[in-house]
Amino acid sequence: MEVILASASPRRKKLLSMLYDDFRVKVSDIRELVPKDLSVDKCPEYLARKKAEAVSQGYEKSLVIGCDTSVIIDGKILNKPRSTSDARTMMQLLSGRSHKVITGCCLYYMGKWHSFSEVTEVEFYPLTEQEIEAYVVTSEPYDKAGGYGIQNRGALFVKGIKGDYYNVVGLPVARLKRETETFMSQDFTVTSEPENTKSKRKK
Repeated sequence: MEVILASASPRRKKLLSMLYDDFRVKVSDIRELVPKDLSVDKCPEYLARKKAEAVSQGYEKSLVIGCDTSVIIDGKILNKPRSTSDARTMMQLLSGRSHKVITGCCLYYMGKWHSFSEVTEVEFYPLTEQEIEAYVVTSEPYDKAGGYGIQNRGALFVKGIKGDYYNVVGLPVARLKRETETFMSQDFTVTSEPENTKSKRKK
């Protein structure tokens, strides 16, 4: 069975290699928009499903894995910083506080799908202006949600985490393994109903 990762993230690609020796990367071209009434905690899972759904078109016999990660503080999502000023503001906001990192994952196969979210709490040490300035002039913050990479220099800011470390990197591989095994144990001999009548698999 072919496996397709619907993500351009090199970090997710590296982590998924723990589960599969061989898989393809195919990036979706969706606009990352969410319904206005959707809870911020559900946004990553919603976008993961949209990515997986888009890539699965024409690849029904492949297992497509969609992912999206958000850094959330004060009920707001911190996306990838667009400028040095943006990155600096994010670091100042995270300094000395705890925030949530939520990765949504969605599995698509033979017209059926299953999605889930993994939550990790991350606490930062108080950061000095010098620490923040030294970090934002590097290239590290700008391709990462929340403006930091826990697997690189951003680790120097982290006082502690509660939950899955790899979830913060971008892919909760241990849970993904178990969710995939359960999902793929289903009977896929009958194609599911059209998209507008699908419902989330009950747990």
